[in-house]
Amino acid sequence: MVTAQPTPDSARRLARENRRFFEIPSSTLLDRLLRLAPERSKVLAEPPPGSGLRPVVGDMALPFVGNGLAFLRWGPALQLDLYRRFGPVSWCKPLGNTTVFVTGPEATQVVVSNKDKAFGQGWDYYIERFFPRGLLLLQFDEHMFHRRLMQHAFTRDRLDWYFAELTTLADTAIARWPADKELQLYPTIKSLTLEIAGEIFMAADVGPERDRLNDAFVACTRAPLSVIRFPIPGGHWRAGIKGRKVLEEYFYRMLPSKRESVEGDFFSALCHAETEDGERFSDEDVVDHMIFLIMAAHDTSTITATTVAYYLGKHPEWQDRVRAEVLARPAGPLDIAALEQLKTLEMVIKECLRLVAPVPGLVRKTVKDTEILGQYIPAGVTVAVDNWVNHLLPEYWTEPEQFDPDRFSDERREDKSHRYAWVPFGAGAHKCIGMHFGMLEVKTILDAMLRNYEWTIPADYEMPWSYSSMPFPRDGAPVVLHRRR
Repeated sequence: MVTAQPTPDSARRLARENRRFFEIPSSTLLDRLLRLAPERSKVLAEPPPGSGLRPVVGDMALPFVGNGLAFLRWGPALQLDLYRRFGPVSWCKPLGNTTVFVTGPEATQVVVSNKDKAFGQGWDYYIERFFPRGLLLLQFDEHMFHRRLMQHAFTRDRLDWYFAELTTLADTAIARWPADKELQLYPTIKSLTLEIAGEIFMAADVGPERDRLNDAFVACTRAPLSVIRFPIPGGHWRAGIKGRKVLEEYFYRMLPSKRESVEGDFFSALCHAETEDGERFSDEDVVDHMIFLIMAAHDTSTITATTVAYYLGKHPEWQDRVRAEVLARPAGPLDIAALEQLKTLEMVIKECLRLVAPVPGLVRKTVKDTEILGQYIPAGVTVAVDNWVNHLLPEYWTEPEQFDPDRFSDERREDKSHRYAWVPFGAGAHKCIGMHFGMLEVKTILDAMLRNYEWTIPADYEMPWSYSSMPFPRDGAPVVLHRRR
């Protein structure tokens, strides 16, 4: 199945960092068995006669399950292998769904610019059962209407209110984290981001219900990539269905009080958002948007903050450099303007978003026959822009396997090599509506961590990423924090 391998020189580099994103492993029996799967190259669909288009070629992999097991096990390494074998447009069948993978900025531009209106949203196969009618699942005019109405929740005044709550919560919680003993960083940050979401998105202390809601969100995010997409006892799909019921019950219970009063939180903003013609979100719209946006906000922020802490622990010289910048900030309460001046921290965050994109792809579905870079794509096919691989291509990134935040400096700006070389927040009409707040949240968490603690991560430790949902560390990201004197 695997045909392309690193050269000896590149292998020595890859052994130092982020190897699991670049190399298909053979460390376990399951890995070795999956690597034995025969190559089953096949044309997706023959182009219409006389069109001059080329067919898309891909790998059928194993009978019945396709590439599902390999995708869940290897994630970006599998997608990088497809790119090496078949080029920027290929196909495979992860989780029972025939999917065209689009790699590279040129191919990405065709999909997200959508000039011939051939690409609608394609997330429904994966997440509609658990996040129905979330903003990402709407399309065309309806999507634009909901997006414009939702902008009422992201005005500068709203962001100032959110930020004041955010800094208080983050500073208080992080100062209380245990020092000088092992801490599971990922679940610790996840608990914090859920607390932040509870206060900022709902102005509610989720308190006793925090664990139940957190478990429900986790169940809903893991269910879409279930190999068995049926509610069998003990399965992720069934857990996701139950999780959705828990979340709906909670938000519908909270809804009447939010409709009755005008407050600063996001929930209230959605309840009272109104167009010039008096149109508002229905109760169902509000609940669907709340569940989807809280999932998206706290999951992506958790993954990014964990990744930044991991790389700063692996690279103490960068940790010292960012801390010096943080400590040089003028005394006084942290505000948005001051946070936006932390350019070194911003470069580090951008580099971590490049190396470990929280959202692995931008998913669309063809609504009519079309083409990408001269290759024929029939109607009704899922198309996934491959964020993971786009951010790892040596054609656009110097030594992409290396942690090198300076690539985002004003002198280099490798992310500007192409408009679509770096797209962790998506692009086009579906670009992340909350990306500015998300960056503020991650910066605030790291600002508080750097002020309170120092930490290192052993050179031989490599994060064991799971790809069963958004990427997350299977071992919880253990770290020992040392309180600064």
